[in-house]
Amino acid sequence: MALFVPAEPGPAHEVRTWKRTVGGAESNVACHLAGLGVPSAWVSAVGHDPFGRALLAEIAAAGVDVSATYVDRRRPTGLYIKESGAQGSPVRYYRAGSAASAMGPELLGRLDFSTVDVIHLSGITAALSDSCLELVRAVLTGPRAGRRVSFDVNWRPALWAGRDPGVLPELAALADVVLVGDDEAQVVWGTGDPATLRARLPEPATLVVKHGEHGATLIERGPDGTDGPPVFAPALRVEVVEPVGAGDAFAAGFLAATLRGAGPETRLRSGHLQAASTLRTHDDVGQPLPASIVTELLGADERAWAATRLTDEGVVRA
Repeated sequence: MALFVPAEPGPAHEVRTWKRTVGGAESNVACHLAGLGVPSAWVSAVGHDPFGRALLAEIAAAGVDVSATYVDRRRPTGLYIKESGAQGSPVRYYRAGSAASAMGPELLGRLDFSTVDVIHLSGITAALSDSCLELVRAVLTGPRAGRRVSFDVNWRPALWAGRDPGVLPELAALADVVLVGDDEAQVVWGTGDPATLRARLPEPATLVVKHGEHGATLIERGPDGTDGPPVFAPALRVEVVEPVGAGDAFAAGFLAATLRGAGPETRLRSGHLQAASTLRTHDDVGQPLPASIVTELLGADERAWAATRLTDEGVVRA
């Protein structure tokens, strides 16, 4: 979607100057992955309008393959407005009747999955329309052929108004990797506790429960078919500029490390480090931290990790 954020201080109703950028869960993840050196492609639909052209150009400039994205000449590009703030950012969607909302399972017949290792989806797409829900369901129930499907619940109550969010547990159960915030899990499954949630969602091989600024827990099934012990990794301390998009950044960092075959704590820390870069910007996608800093922090002991903060001054160690 086209994303507009305030370009001047003050309450949103007084702001006259807005910055147009790019936003959207799956495109955010694709851009982060490309920034981390992981080849990625984004498949969606945009309108035959200036916003659609801008989205394709900017996402492609981030290193993402957009060749399979469809340009709809009848429907507009969706957009949303973000009132940006450190404590939270109210978001207003303008995407009813958008090009993306008209996507359906027939889209899959035009795609080549032969070189794909991971397909990433979110509950946001499923909320857009009946046809989008069927598209998400088709991906989750289709043949895997050795690839994994990642599903970020991404609970957005405004998008589910008038629709049945009860399908979210069904969709999550069909995925190989599920990412969910504990607050989202409380709404969807009635619990944010990782062990209790795992009992209610045993199907995915990998379950990541995010605890906001506190950290994240990974529960994963091993080769013997049983779960290993839960692994918790605290989040990096960050002076937050604006929080929207951090979950997508975490997903990309976690998936990139997973594709590299990293261990559980490294995968969680990789997610935290990517999220930290986005927490420091008003945009949905921040610049990755310098590779040298990432390497140092991934290998840091618990004390050094806990003593590190990301601030206006850069990386600060207590």
